[in-house]
Amino acid sequence: MLKKNVGGIDRIARIVIGIILIAFALFGGGHWFLFILGAIALGTGVMQTCLLYNFIGVNTCKNT
Repeated sequence: MLKKNVGGIDRIARIVIGIILIAFALFGGGHWFLFILGAIALGTGVMQTCLLYNFIGVNTCKNT
């Protein structure tokens, strides 16, 4: 299991942006890549884990 490294405002922003991108892709005639970007943002926000953050050594989660 991956270590949690997304927290606080970063997590909320990822969830909100993910929902907006997915909604726009589904209902606003957006492109499929917006859906994929939204799903990635939403997933990393919900799971509190970002692989890119692990790679570059960033941690915005205060609990770890």
